[in-house]
Amino acid sequence: MSSTYFNDIWHQSQHECELLSTIDYDRQHQDVETMKDGNYGSVAADADAKAQLQGNLYEFYLRYICLSNRLEDVYDNIIQPQKRQLVRKLLDACLGRVIELKHDLVNIDLMEFSYNDDVVERLRLTPMETELQIPRYFLRERQMELEFRKRTLQEILVKLGWLEENDLEETVTTEIEAIRMLQMHERARQGRLRAHFMKEIRILKEKGKSEERSEKERSDSGLLAAMKIQKMWRGHTARRITRRRKMEEMILIGMLPPPPVVLKERAEKLDKLKHNEKRYQAQALYGEQFKERQRVVQEDIRIKHGASMKEDIADEIRAWVKDCYDKTGRLPDFPSEDQGGSLHIFSRPGTESEHSRSSARSSKESRKTKDKSKSPARSGDLNVNESQEEDMSFQPAASVCLPDIRAEIDLFNDTWRDKDETGWLSQAAYEDMIYSAKYQEVEFEFRRVVDDVMRQEIELLQTAVGKKVKKSSKKTRRSGKKSKKKKEKDLTPDRTTESLYEELVTNGIIRKYPELRLKQFLGDKALTARNGTNPSPGDIRQILTEYCILPLGSDAIHNCTPIIRSVLLAGPRGSGKKALLHAICTEVGAVLFDLTPANIVGKYPGKSGLIMLIHLVLKVSRLLQPAVIYMGDAERPFMKKIPKTDRTDPKRLKKDLPKLIKNIAPEDRVIFVGTSNLPWEADQKLLQSVYNRFIYIPRPDYGAMSHAWKTLLHEYSGGISNLDTSAMAKISDGYTIGAIDACLKEVMTCKRKLQLRTQPLTNAELINVLCTRDPVYREEEEAFESWWSKTPLGRRRQRFLELEEERLLEEQAQAAKQGNGNKKKGQN
Repeated sequence: MSSTYFNDIWHQSQHECELLSTIDYDRQHQDVETMKDGNYGSVAADADAKAQLQGNLYEFYLRYICLSNRLEDVYDNIIQPQKRQLVRKLLDACLGRVIELKHDLVNIDLMEFSYNDDVVERLRLTPMETELQIPRYFLRERQMELEFRKRTLQEILVKLGWLEENDLEETVTTEIEAIRMLQMHERARQGRLRAHFMKEIRILKEKGKSEERSEKERSDSGLLAAMKIQKMWRGHTARRITRRRKMEEMILIGMLPPPPVVLKERAEKLDKLKHNEKRYQAQALYGEQFKERQRVVQEDIRIKHGASMKEDIADEIRAWVKDCYDKTGRLPDFPSEDQGGSLHIFSRPGTESEHSRSSARSSKESRKTKDKSKSPARSGDLNVNESQEEDMSFQPAASVCLPDIRAEIDLFNDTWRDKDETGWLSQAAYEDMIYSAKYQEVEFEFRRVVDDVMRQEIELLQTAVGKKVKKSSKKTRRSGKKSKKKKEKDLTPDRTTESLYEELVTNGIIRKYPELRLKQFLGDKALTARNGTNPSPGDIRQILTEYCILPLGSDAIHNCTPIIRSVLLAGPRGSGKKALLHAICTEVGAVLFDLTPANIVGKYPGKSGLIMLIHLVLKVSRLLQPAVIYMGDAERPFMKKIPKTDRTDPKRLKKDLPKLIKNIAPEDRVIFVGTSNLPWEADQKLLQSVYNRFIYIPRPDYGAMSHAWKTLLHEYSGGISNLDTSAMAKISDGYTIGAIDACLKEVMTCKRKLQLRTQPLTNAELINVLCTRDPVYREEEEAFESWWSKTPLGRRRQRFLELEEERLLEEQAQAAKQGNGNKKKGQN
């Protein structure tokens, strides 16, 4: 597709984003005014107001998702570097707004998963269109770094003797292809031997014949043989063509799945269309040229205009000082650097507007937003929100990303909306825009230098006229506040990052993980509204994208969204908890730290060793962001009674885990992920002091199970297309997808794969193996549901339902009293 096509999509997306952000901004201010003046009525009225607010928020949530998906496609394909900068900022802001709306929906619905079928139907969206796409630039723009890190890890593991040197080399052929190749050559060899043997027998028979055939008989027999061979061959080819046409027709109408070879070819073609290497190379080339031109232009402006720029700024400030002295009779106080310096007093033509537009918010406003991020409304920790009194107003928190979206839209309207690009076929950067931007930067840089000089001049003048200079004690008080927080001591100040990384790899703390994509977690999004404790696999993918992947993948998104430091994935065995962990790491290229009790047993012994372990994990995770700290069997450190057979000392990290979570700073792209299949065995108070969010992964339903059977069976070719996957999905109800995968691997041995053409796979073979595995029993599901009701979100939801029921009973009692009073009046 051409650059013009993506440019048109960009302009359409900008227009839609402008309309959406305007409505969103007006709605926020309208809700604030309404809640200030609002009086809450009956339970029914409050429920209607809540439903209306949830519908409005869910509509904005879905529209921002669709908009973000289009902007991500534009950013991945557009080439012009200045446009890419603007699209990237707008994309990050829209993704941040999606996460903000998700947190608001969680606080309104009091469930991790939100649904509203009426909104989806009104917007005419399919469930697939409402799934948030993970930006491809997370990995593509860090490709060199990730390859270097992967190579370094491989070298360390090879040096330790844990891997062979050729482990990184990708095999050219799969096991099935290698077997088929061996079979083909062996059959050819046996065929040649048999043909040679039959030739010798035929020669011996010919020698033993006493009479020779006549020339005519020989020619007739040859003609008959040729006709017979021709007849058999034509019949064979006709039957083969008929079978092929029938198969193609059945695949076309969807009665049969395509063969794995066709699916693989389609996937490769789709990947080539999505990942156009030529376009990526052009983006990199123009990006490098753009950076070089910026450097050259900036240096040129400094050389040519630096001296005159300093003189003009100094003359302006001196004129302002003289004017103030003439009017007031005293020298003015010069604004500090935090207040903006001379920009706080006045601005050169265009400087203030351009500067405020580029920064989107002033430093004062940014400090306010930072304070808001620490408030309960902007916190991702539900333990903080639970301590607040349940508010019946359901007021969403103020947005941090919306001002950024509006600032980028204003920049687009001023620069790109009406820009004529008909004669500009090249995708190179615009020189005039580079010059204008760099002129502003250089001027701002010199202004700071001149401000420092002018502060000293004003201090000297104040001293000369006899005015005592009063030093502000604000900075000392601010530094005193900072000193109250105990600074973390660096236990390894003299060691390099490489040595710390190698030590953690050697001790097995940093682990190599399989590369799994999040889309490999099988299942679609829910087609209709569901219970919040029974989400679909697609809903689980979505929430992990919003809570974990997006904040880890982008620094801009992480800084403007509520902070989630830790997540617990709970579910039965085989539900895919570890696969989801590996998918999170793969999608953002994160470093995986394994603090599972069984993994750290015997490592870093003693109290000092444990302190060193926590210090190394925190330090290296900050240096190698993004990072994921993992703990399997997350309930074991907080179990009330440890089994006597357990020799791993799981309570070793009991006191240090809450400290580790608190030491993850708001600016750190680090997340702690735990997995558990028995979360109810832990002390819930201690468990909730460590984890901010609790995500329950239930066993799959019929639709997810049917999709899993079809997808997993496609990996094997021949003799499987006639297998009834619907019946298998019904029979395997109660099992997890992990159990299904293990069952297939056990049945489909190398020998059984070779027999598929002659002996097709039957349901009985799979059922016999599946019966040897334990399903998810109803008692286990009830235990998970009971545990979830004790989580912070579950308790808040239960408390809200109780309060709502109490209010409803009170209203019914009051209505009954009023009715009895009216009857008595009527009788009198």
